[in-house]
Order: sequence, then C-alpha cells, then structure tokens
Amino acid sequence: LKVVWRKDRRLDEAIENDKVYHLCRKVVKEVLNEPGQVIPLRYLEKRRERLRLSVHIKTFLNRNPGLFDIYLDRIKPKSQPVPFLRVSSRLREYLDEEKRVKDENEQFLVGKLCKLLMMSRDKVISADKLVHMKREFGFPDDFLCCLVSKYPEYFRLVGCPGEEKSFLELVSWNEEFAKSVIELRAEEESELTGIRVRPSFNWKLPPGFFIRKEMREWVRDWMELPYISPYSDASHFEQSSPEMEKRTVGVLHEMLSLSLLRRMPVPIIGKLKEEYRFSNAFASVFTRHSGLFYISLKGGIKTAILREAYQNEKLIDRDPLLVIKDKFVELLEEGNKERAEQLRLKRQQVQKELEMAAVQLPAKHTE
Repeated sequence: LKVVWRKDRRLDEAIENDKVYHLCRKVVKEVLNEPGQVIPLRYLEKRRERLRLSVHIKTFLNRNPGLFDIYLDRIKPKSQPVPFLRVSSRLREYLDEEKRVKDENEQFLVGKLCKLLMMSRDKVISADKLVHMKREFGFPDDFLCCLVSKYPEYFRLVGCPGEEKSFLELVSWNEEFAKSVIELRAEEESELTGIRVRPSFNWKLPPGFFIRKEMREWVRDWMELPYISPYSDASHFEQSSPEMEKRTVGVLHEMLSLSLLRRMPVPIIGKLKEEYRFSNAFASVFTRHSGLFYISLKGGIKTAILREAYQNEKLIDRDPLLVIKDKFVELLEEGNKERAEQLRLKRQQVQKELEMAAVQLPAKHTE
C-alpha cells in the first residue's frame, strides 16, 4: 500500500528557518579550518560556489557583522597588504562556550555513539561514515581522536580514518543505553499511572491530512504488532516481513530521536543501510508511515523529520546540545541589531543633510 506524499508547510518552514544558521556555520568552519584561523578575503570569495553562497563575501559579511573582523596583511613578505578575515572576539567567546557545553555533555555524546553502534548488525560502523554524520548528532569534529580514545572500555578504532577501511567497534554492551525513546516513554507512563504500558509509536497525522480507508486499516493492524526494540537482535527476521518493517521503523525513529534537530537528510541515513539492514527501498517507509515521519523536499534534498518532535514549525523535543545553536543564533541576532541600528543612523544622517540642503537652497535664491 502506498501513501501519496503531501506537503507540510509548517515542517518545511522549520528547515527554511535554519537556512541562515547552517550557511553561517559553514562559512565559520571554513575559516576555522585555515592555518592560524585567518584567510584572505579574496580566497574565501573563490570558494563561494562550494559554500553555496548566493551573494559576494563582502555582502555576506555586511549582513552578518558579528562573525569576523577584517584587517590588512600580506600574503607574501613583499606583496601588497590585502584584506584578511579573522574570528571576531564575540565569535571567539561563542567557540569557547561551544567547547564548554560539549565537555559538559561528554557522557551524553558517548551514550549517543554507543547507541548508534548497538543498533548496527555487527556492532561495527565505518569510521568514515560516522565522520560524515557527525554534524547531525552533534559530535565534535575530532571525536574519533579525542572522544573515542578516552573511552577504550566502549570503543575500538580499527584502521586509519579517511582510507575507507577504518571501523569503529563497540567493545562492551551497556544495558543502560539499550532502551529506545519509545521504551523509556512507556516506562515513564507506567510509573505515573501504575498501569503497565506497552511500548508503542505515537502515530498521528496533522490536521487536514488524510489517508485511504484500506491504508488506515493496514496501519491499525501494523500498530497492533509487538514493538521491536532497535537494540534487539533482528537477524532472524525476513527482510520483507511485517516484523522487519516494525524493526526498521523503530531504528529510524531512534536515529532521528538521537539527531540534534530530530531530522536528517535521507542520503545520510542511507549511509548506514548495510549496518542497519535497511532494504534498498527503505526511504518509502517515511511516506508509508506519514503519521510518524515527514519527508521535506526543501533545499533540493529529501529530509526525514520526526513529527512528534515538532509542534507546527517549532522543535519541542530539544537535544541538550542545542544550547550551542541557541548561542550562535543569539550572536547572529546581535549582529543584525547592530547592522539595523547603523542603517537607521545612516538614513537619519541622509535625511538631515537633505533637509539642510532644502533650507539652504531658498536662501541662495533670495540673495
């Protein structure tokens, strides 16, 4: 049974609202990766296409004045001074705060990484694949060096990252991490009510969304199947069985619950297709279970969104590491306020000069 894809404007808006944030983060990272964390302005201008910047670097800097300082320096000892970019003092404060928040949440990040490995078929995931997914889960850039090496009781890195033959292995199974969001929610409800609650998905379509009767009946029967934990062994399930689909939905639900924004690009999820035993057509699960997930086409890429994590376009199920994003957004807003004030003062000055010119003109004619 198929479900026709329908546009959800609110969830599309959630992605649209973060577009400026992601673009600014990308430019900041580009500068931070340079030697000395400085770069000639013209070099950054040449990378506009790769950074997907639709405006010139100078325009970008004018729109986001709190990120960088511009100063003159020489590229070579005897060359003429040219404009360089360096991190502003306010951005430096933010970067220090970012490190502090990640240090405070280190155990939380370790738990996330363990969970990703525990859901995999052989408790092993390609290190290069995890590096490509680090932003989605909030892992530090150097997590394979710093985070993994600090916890040999959990992780073993095999091979050299970057050569596509490096793997991260789970050394020991921690039962504390082996409970999904769905199972933890059922336990909490059981404690509150005193009645045993069966783990189950929160399947709910937004207002105005409808599916055919036969599909509703299929969903009802599918929901009645026992919940299968993404941390349980699924090797005995047939790939095309309803039980395997139940397990696949459980893994996808847990993956999105572990992600920073409770959403991930489908191609990135697909990187773990082999490790998690997803079928080649795994992406169809998102539309078939449209009461759990939404596929957004914003930005020319398919993004899977966990519906229950959002109320309209607002993220309600917030990851502890989102404090970092909030701080960065504050930094951008401060810069925007300063820019707006500068433009206001400039307009006032122009208006004042025009008024003075208008007063002086009749006086000259009188003479």
